[in-house]
Amino acid sequence: MMRFNRAISTVKVISFDLDDTLYDNRPIIKNAIKAQQDYLAAIPEWAAQSGDFWRTCRNGYAQEHPEIINDVTLWRKKALLWGLEKLKVENAALHAEQAYNAFAKARSNIEVAPEVIDLLKALRKKYKVIAITNGNVDVSQFNLKDSFDLVLQAGPHGKAKPASDMFDLACQQLGVNLNEILHVGDSLDSDVQGANNAGCYSVWLENAFVPYRYNGLAHLDISDIFDLRNFL
Repeated sequence: MMRFNRAISTVKVISFDLDDTLYDNRPIIKNAIKAQQDYLAAIPEWAAQSGDFWRTCRNGYAQEHPEIINDVTLWRKKALLWGLEKLKVENAALHAEQAYNAFAKARSNIEVAPEVIDLLKALRKKYKVIAITNGNVDVSQFNLKDSFDLVLQAGPHGKAKPASDMFDLACQQLGVNLNEILHVGDSLDSDVQGANNAGCYSVWLENAFVPYRYNGLAHLDISDIFDLRNFL
């Protein structure tokens, strides 16, 4: 189902969010967190903590360094080290690195449906196809690695959506205007709000799994990623 809320003119670039847009990220992130926790559970000082000590570390580091929220990869690495040092764990830096590596390996254990890969390939015959993500998945580690003309990630490439940094950078690198980018994503708060605020076209892949604060409309609502075949 496609529902146009506002007119869309010339599009030269189609930008995609990754997590929960091109694949279901819920089981992936669950397994990645478990891999991290399994590693940490073997450290006696960590295992002795009550409650969700990882959340305590994550929130504690962010309170001391609020700018870190724009880089979820660095945030996780720093929070792990922060917690292990609080516990006075021997070789804290090594354990932080190994815990993150366990998370990252599981985080990129993804197999995107071949039909989605084919859709991206078909779209690339007509448009530049890029990824703009707030997440920390490494597309070079799974079967999306050859699907994009450009991949931008919050942190290394600017502030997280809905900030306009990555949309602006995409224009600079591809030589296009903001109103020639169509951004597709599952989040009203980050994807739709970010694209709208930046001056791009927005497509909301309807996602009822989470509540949203943003009340603005996407230019286009779709219920299935394959609705984008209409742009071919």
